[in-house]
Amino acid sequence: MELMCHTDIGDVELRNVSSTDNKPKQIHEIKDFLLTARRKDARSVKIKRSKDVVKFKVRCSKYLYTLCVFDSEKADKLKQSLPPGLSVQEV
Repeated sequence: MELMCHTDIGDVELRNVSSTDNKPKQIHEIKDFLLTARRKDARSVKIKRSKDVVKFKVRCSKYLYTLCVFDSEKADKLKQSLPPGLSVQEV
């Protein structure tokens, strides 16, 4: 969203930078994903399964972190390794 503002010193362009700053982040290592899921600000995990890949998405306060797992056995082990207090939703 962009707004134009006219002032005495000229036109000023205002931009909403919060929409571009909060892009999702991809995690490539299972170990890093587990560390992220154990953080204090981690709220929930969504698991999305397709025929080729299982995506784990953890919602933290600022970013949504995604891990793509291509091995279904590793995905099942990772699901069991998630912290018990975290809400897990399969989509």
